[in-house]
Amino acid sequence: MRERTVEQHLVHGLDAIGIKCIKFLPDLMRGMPDRMVLLPGGRIIWVELKTDTGHLEPIQKVRHRELEQAGQIVKVVWTIEEADNLIEEIKSGYLE
Repeated sequence: MRERTVEQHLVHGLDAIGIKCIKFLPDLMRGMPDRMVLLPGGRIIWVELKTDTGHLEPIQKVRHRELEQAGQIVKVVWTIEEADNLIEEIKSGYLE
């Protein structure tokens, strides 16, 4: 399955529940996650999208650690099923 397919599934699923999932295109900072999920109350979930046969580059692991150390939530989504799980997690927990 292509990464783009998983990404579109996540974006459309979140849009259906009124949550924006913004493509993040940093010009000067390699390794940042692909998407920012904007939650109520100014909260953000950073999402890295990969295929089930992909892998995280070392710089991506560094950026994820930096974000987590700054108190941010970082999720890596590998499959449609994991995208669905994240959507459900957001619906049930992060929207309260």
